[in-house]
Amino acid sequence: MTITAGVPLPTDADIEVLTRLRHDLHRHPELSGQERRTAATIAAFLRETVPDRIITGIGGHGVAAIYDSGRPGPRVLLRCELDGLPIADLADVPHRSTVAGQGHQCGHDGHMAMVSSMALVLGRRRPSRGAVILMYQPAEEDGSGARAVVGDLAFAALRPDHAFAIHNMPGIPLGRVLIKDGPVCCASRGMMLRLTGRTAHASQPETGVSPMAAVARLMTGLAALASPPGTATGDPGFTLVTVTHATMGVPAFGVAPGEASLFATLRTLTDDGMARLVDRAEALAREVARDEGLALEIGHADVFVTTENDAHAASVVRRALDRIGLPHEPGLLPMRASEDFGQFGHGARAAIMLLGAGEDRPALHNPDYDFPDGLIPVGARIHAAILAEIGLFEDA
Repeated sequence: MTITAGVPLPTDADIEVLTRLRHDLHRHPELSGQERRTAATIAAFLRETVPDRIITGIGGHGVAAIYDSGRPGPRVLLRCELDGLPIADLADVPHRSTVAGQGHQCGHDGHMAMVSSMALVLGRRRPSRGAVILMYQPAEEDGSGARAVVGDLAFAALRPDHAFAIHNMPGIPLGRVLIKDGPVCCASRGMMLRLTGRTAHASQPETGVSPMAAVARLMTGLAALASPPGTATGDPGFTLVTVTHATMGVPAFGVAPGEASLFATLRTLTDDGMARLVDRAEALAREVARDEGLALEIGHADVFVTTENDAHAASVVRRALDRIGLPHEPGLLPMRASEDFGQFGHGARAAIMLLGAGEDRPALHNPDYDFPDGLIPVGARIHAAILAEIGLFEDA
């Protein structure tokens, strides 16, 4: 069996098993909160490795497997995600999704395979001290899963000291890692505005109360809350508001509209910045609705906190990468996209890294994106090196 810094690695036969597992998961994607089959598949795989404990139904459909030395030491959590996307799979591969309109274009199937590599390793050889927790988290794509997991009473008993995650990233050379201290992914949330006035005959619009002017004002007013063009994502004051959807009235020529809905995504580098942006956006919406004589309902969805890397945890990752000779740099970090892994950093020293999936691949969430199988052994080596660097194996 191959050894990396004192930690066993998966065999070639293991990589074949993990590849088949990924392909099966890819064929059967499930959306956030609906990951029943995925969770059952993972739980069955984990049981074959005989962990010391397995928890199902954590935070929804989450699954956790614990491999415990029985001796005092660090408790390290390795996290991946269960859910897919509401995007049709157009990849030209034999394992293309069999579920209409759904796919794994974010590569969560690959993340599960990489974390599962440690199940095979730890099933054969427990850590010398401490424990390893393999966490398969539900509902990452809508931002609700990590919050539900860490809020679950079952998670409180796990008490991880460290938490690590890998996210694949096309556009970066295969196997190159992006890692930095501090903010890595922005906070974001969806804001939903519903404006209600009164419908009227299209020939007498003055007898009603139309939301048309309010929608126009809000589209430009919300966008104006963004920081000036050219502001770097890493600037503490970075702010972005993107209007993503608007609808008004019904598709008819004889009715002047009396109601409208507007969706916008709010994005900031920090959680404090998000709180300020929400206050400003809601104040603007209330002002416009009042001026136009409209009733207003405000809602929020897909709420992501800032994902921020603990400096010590990030240094562990860098040293682990040096152990196995993988190149690393801060690169494009922090990035505008959001990740709910930030929730794990509220109770543990946490770090997430981006693992290059190749420069010539489609982007994440493109309908033809498919996680490269060649990253499975790379992810296994990274996980093993992190465990070695933290000292969970005496001969590491």
